Amino acid sequence: MRMTLHFKHLHPSFMAEVSPVDLRTLTDQGTLASIRAAMTEFGVLVFHDQHFSYDDQIDFAQRLDGVLHSKTSSSVLSKNRFGNEALTDISNVGQDGNILEAADRRRMNGISNRIWHTDASFEEPAGRYSMLYARNIPPVRADTEFADMRAAYDALDAGTKATIEDLHAYHSIVYSRHTMGFDFSPEESAKLPGATHPLVRKFADSNRKSLYLASHAAHITEWPIPEGRLLLKDLIEHATRREFLYSHEWALGDLVIWDNRTTMHRARPFDDKAYKRELTRVTTLDLPLAMSPP
Repeated sequence: MRMTLHFKHLHPSFMAEVSPVDLRTLTDQGTLASIRAAMTEFGVLVFHDQHFSYDDQIDFAQRLDGVLHSKTSSSVLSKNRFGNEALTDISNVGQDGNILEAADRRRMNGISNRIWHTDASFEEPAGRYSMLYARNIPPVRADTEFADMRAAYDALDAGTKATIEDLHAYHSIVYSRHTMGFDFSPEESAKLPGATHPLVRKFADSNRKSLYLASHAAHITEWPIPEGRLLLKDLIEHATRREFLYSHEWALGDLVIWDNRTTMHRARPFDDKAYKRELTRVTTLDLPLAMSPP
């Protein structure tokens, strides 16, 4: 049976908190369609008091948006402790459940989640929705911060919009990790070849445009590399002005869904050598509408 959901603005231009709903049991196509419509409007949705098993989270993601992303950077470093590469382990603990050592490669890789990024932009097709669920949170704040890339695009001057309209960026997680001092082996890098996407994304369902960049964007394909990287740095600096940002303070059982095509995000630092933080993420792929759920 279709439910009536209510959406409370958390920021003037994007993000909303959704009225209580148990997403584990939500199968009604009309209600799922209303969540997709709200994702188009808000870009980020916050659902409190969820109670997902690992399978529940994967099942809900498939009901909402179909095909799942599984070729993550974590998957090339170690075996997934949940037994399913589509369920990404966003945590600071190892297979034994203990906090990772400071120099552990998995921790070094994960630290890069603290710089602005958008999930799976280094893939083709790229990521669409990410769904991050809080299973164990520390007693200190460990927020996730979001940036509204549609509002950032709207605020650009006409000359900049004209300059970037038809440009493309090559996205590589090998590049973004290298800039942070973490390097994949040649064998690992070969599994993460990168992908090229438009710098400005256009969406028929909302009649709006969005910047599409962040840390995985290595260079502009049409420009010399140094010139293109300067442009990318300038655009990221513009897009992360305070008026485009919102920081989510996690509570146990929160599920946050964001549209990777219209937002950037980053984890905020906390003492990850002292406190456990365990979240699981499922990301869907940006497939044509004909291949997506009804």
